[in-house]
Amino acid sequence: MELKHFSLGLVGVALATLTGCFDEPTPAYQTVPAEARVYLQEKGLKTLEGVEALGLGSAAGETHRGTESIDYVNLDRNELTSVEGIERLTGIKWLRLNENRLMTLPDLSALVNLRRIYLRDNQLKSVPETLKDLPALTDIELSGNPITEIPVWLAEKKGLKNLSFNRTRLTKLPENLSAWTSLQSLQLGELSLPPAEMARIRAALPQVAIVF
Repeated sequence: MELKHFSLGLVGVALATLTGCFDEPTPAYQTVPAEARVYLQEKGLKTLEGVEALGLGSAAGETHRGTESIDYVNLDRNELTSVEGIERLTGIKWLRLNENRLMTLPDLSALVNLRRIYLRDNQLKSVPETLKDLPALTDIELSGNPITEIPVWLAEKKGLKNLSFNRTRLTKLPENLSAWTSLQSLQLGELSLPPAEMARIRAALPQVAIVF
């Protein structure tokens, strides 16, 4: 990815933001007990129905005991077109769904502990509205999706720390970004943002490490 501009001139910060912020800035093994982590990447999964490692039964709505103790799930690089059932993992804090075939997400409102969601390189045409009311959410990775706009509700969402929209179809951001007071990094690489829009974003978020 070409690095065109760095907000604040913090090259080191921007490089770290670009390369590591959504690849577990603090690796899961350092903060999540082994028994609370589930790794299911590259398994050829198309749905989650009956996936034993998640404690999800084959019958609709069936959940086995212990699912509330799962903090971290990695489902990267599968063939998922649906993640119905993931909403039953009510204790989950980190959810990785990179490089799947998702066009939508189910209702995730029960995931009140979810902090980080990784959705890079899926087929989402808009920011999933189900993320709107997740109170603990701080990090959202949506790079490589055909998203054309950031909804107003996301611009008004407080508590966000890291956002990534690299390689999307954004040409501008919402006018009012004043709610992003906790934001630390914002990735907007490989977008068709006019110079005036980039200048406006930098002025609106002077304390944020921004990568254009």
